[in-house]
Amino acid sequence: MPLPRLFRTKLALLLTLTLPCLAAPVEHYKIIHKYPHSTDSYTEGFFYLNGLFYEGTGLTGHSAILVTQPETGKPVQQLELSPQYFGEGIVDWGPNLIEWTWQTHIGFVYDRFSLRQIAQFHYQGEGWGMTRTAKELITSDGTDTLRFRNPTTFAETRHIVVKDGGRSVDQLNELEYIHGEIYANVWHSDRIARISPLDGHVIAWIDLTGILPDDQRVNAESVLNGIAYDPKGDRIFVTGKQWPTIFEIKVLPTSKP
Repeated sequence: MPLPRLFRTKLALLLTLTLPCLAAPVEHYKIIHKYPHSTDSYTEGFFYLNGLFYEGTGLTGHSAILVTQPETGKPVQQLELSPQYFGEGIVDWGPNLIEWTWQTHIGFVYDRFSLRQIAQFHYQGEGWGMTRTAKELITSDGTDTLRFRNPTTFAETRHIVVKDGGRSVDQLNELEYIHGEIYANVWHSDRIARISPLDGHVIAWIDLTGILPDDQRVNAESVLNGIAYDPKGDRIFVTGKQWPTIFEIKVLPTSKP
């Protein structure tokens, strides 16, 4: 017989609040160092290059590209976007910096050294995260699909669907390419997925629960979002939207979920 309406409602709510079982192993973390981060920065894109943090921030009317000194958190370069754009993922490509926007289907190419705009391009769908290999760009759009793109034309060359076991993983956001794997923030989650670029399967989860106390978050949207990697020092950095801190972390050995 059908369940009573009230019971069905409570059951649906319980199922919604229950976290799905993870198939891939879970890794934990150790904080190595902390760096200052502006709580004005609604982090959407993030990478490390030549001793500096590069950050693309969002929110319509407040989006910018910031280049900051890690130890001070002070910008050494800054570019404000036109107010109609909600800035999203950024990536370096040779002497340039590539950025796209959330829903306006417009991206920009800048000279990385001066932040002077040198080109503009168009694409379909939403813009979320962006990273790169040595040959191609990798982008997310909030779905379970990561798209590989030609860095010159921005055209899609192939894509992968991300799955943990048999379950699709969506809400993929800011990205970083580390040791031949794609690291991806999952929006409104304190976990990072380590993803195979070959077939999209989740190799492992990095559980960052507790890295920033709740009382240091500006609001419910102050979520984990920002992964950067220093290949020379083999260092991983993470931060979040309007977080006061950038954390250098060490990923610890895996355990079964």
